[in-house]
Amino acid sequence: MTRSALFDPVVLVEGRRSTGVVLVADHARRDLPEEYGDLGLPPAEFGRHIAYDIGVEAVTRSLARRLGVPAVMAAYSRLLIDPNRGEDDPTLIRQLYDGTVVPANYPMPEAERERRLDMFYRPYHDAVSAAVASVAHESGGPPLIVSIHSFTPVMQGRPRPWHAGILWDLDDRAARPLIELLGRDRDLVVGDNEPYDGALRGDTMYRHAIVNGFAHALIEIRQDLIADEAGAEAWAERLAPIVDAVNRRSDIHQVRMFGSRTGPM
Repeated sequence: MTRSALFDPVVLVEGRRSTGVVLVADHARRDLPEEYGDLGLPPAEFGRHIAYDIGVEAVTRSLARRLGVPAVMAAYSRLLIDPNRGEDDPTLIRQLYDGTVVPANYPMPEAERERRLDMFYRPYHDAVSAAVASVAHESGGPPLIVSIHSFTPVMQGRPRPWHAGILWDLDDRAARPLIELLGRDRDLVVGDNEPYDGALRGDTMYRHAIVNGFAHALIEIRQDLIADEAGAEAWAERLAPIVDAVNRRSDIHQVRMFGSRTGPM
């Protein structure tokens, strides 16, 4: 099966691959291919976090520009299919998400599930794999992979105090210095594997970093801090020298097999 001629599931931001860094953004957009309409949902649902990670595209583009590095972003809403899940994950195509039923996702015939994998999910991961391989080739060593996400200020009625969080599994080569450097700003509350746990078998970091022994980290930023252009630019400006400093560490551009807390690879 080939990609739709009218909808490219991947957004590529070019940069110097010799830097050894590649950025990824799994939930950067809320777009849907024309043939899927609105998945049976009212427009307001596409302004919520269930459709995409608010502010992430702007942060990723600005951070890529400031660092001069490439970025790969999924061009479709996670309500269509979630690229940050394994193919066998039950939340790959959500039928219910934070109280919202997604009519077009229930029931989900196996043929339609496979179509979404072939048309959207797999091309995105192919693009990430290609970017990672290209960065490794042009930089002359294993790359640093940094994933950008955002999270809601409140979940299930509970305020989340963190301004940002760094998610990781067993390989803390990038995560620890990111937490330390961000934490030097006394005005920031920085989460260590908060507000989520970084060990998720089959997710993007597992698939492209952990199984290859590449240094990596997932950066979560609270959505209200990056919902407008000024906030996104401020966070990209904050992160750029920190990511650059991590990238310069001697232990980053080495293959090290740490495994995963989710079990054998």
